[in-house]
Amino acid sequence: MKGRSPLFYAAMAVALAVSPARAQGPVSAVQTQVDGPAREASLDGYRKHLLDLAVLVEACAKARDAKACDPALVGPDDRVALAEGSTADVRLVRYEWLRALFLEAQEKDKDAGGQKNNTAAGSQSKPEGGKSETEAELPVPPTTAELLKDAGTRLAHDLVQADKAATANDRHAQEREALKQVLAGREFRNLAERTVRDTAWEKFGDWLNRLIESAARLRSRSAWIGRVIVGGFILVVCTGLIWGLLKLERRWRVRLMPEDEQPAAGSASARDWQLWLDEARKSASVGAWREAVHGFYWAAISRLESKRLWPTDRARTPREYLALLAAEEPRRAGLTTLTRSFERSWYGGRPASESEYRQAERLAEGLISGGKAPGGDAK
Repeated sequence: MKGRSPLFYAAMAVALAVSPARAQGPVSAVQTQVDGPAREASLDGYRKHLLDLAVLVEACAKARDAKACDPALVGPDDRVALAEGSTADVRLVRYEWLRALFLEAQEKDKDAGGQKNNTAAGSQSKPEGGKSETEAELPVPPTTAELLKDAGTRLAHDLVQADKAATANDRHAQEREALKQVLAGREFRNLAERTVRDTAWEKFGDWLNRLIESAARLRSRSAWIGRVIVGGFILVVCTGLIWGLLKLERRWRVRLMPEDEQPAAGSASARDWQLWLDEARKSASVGAWREAVHGFYWAAISRLESKRLWPTDRARTPREYLALLAAEEPRRAGLTTLTRSFERSWYGGRPASESEYRQAERLAEGLISGGKAPGGDAK
């Protein structure tokens, strides 16, 4: 901490050097007392400790006995957190100097008058043209009372600095509270943390800007290199746009029928798909597997057409219905298998078996439910 007088350090060193034999034992005891861990203290706790130490120094200066000047009264060193939070700066404040001073202050100051008289007498008896031994000696050290006074001044300076730090923390807390109130306003309610996707797009934009800047620099140096880079970039962008438009056109080309348009007379969807299912199951109940496959096929077509997957047309063939579905359509494989089974039994004149009927039933139910038909095969 700031505010320590250089005179204090010099005086303490001289005071301890004057009586080394007497100070050696007690100082070791003081060192033993401070070997333990320092006390964790907040800024307010540290300020209270300084106030208590100032009172102790004043009491020791008045009493000058072992009870009032007990070094144990100083307490442990302080580990002071200068601010709130786990990342706050922590300072270690030691009090060995005060414990040593209290130990020295347990005895009264010796009379300094005789020493001053001896110094004056020695200065009068110096030989002419020469220097006396007294002049070569160090100046008379300050008394313990003066050191205690300096200690009180030092503690007062440390307390002023602690007050300044507390004021700064209070100001920071007020600033944080003001920012919280601003961010809680209506205009900041919809603010959200940036997602990983936003960060990735920002990085991509930065990379693209750097690429264009590099192309511009290259163009200024070599015109043909710049033109090739810019032309290639434009070509890639145009290719990507064309590919995306083609994908969209394939996906939505079967949804060309207006929602409010009624099915054409004679089309598959003109008859409810549930009626086709009932007819197919009735045929299966009497063993008419060929008619049952026929009913399941048109039930699936009627259901898909009612979902506006294609415009109604009574003259459309089964192969044309199949061609209206895009290649990536998940129902295409099931409709392909069902169409081939229907064509073999209905147009090819091949008798249908019960197994073919079971397969047609599963395929039709999958297509009607809207998912991928079970057992679908694109072969």
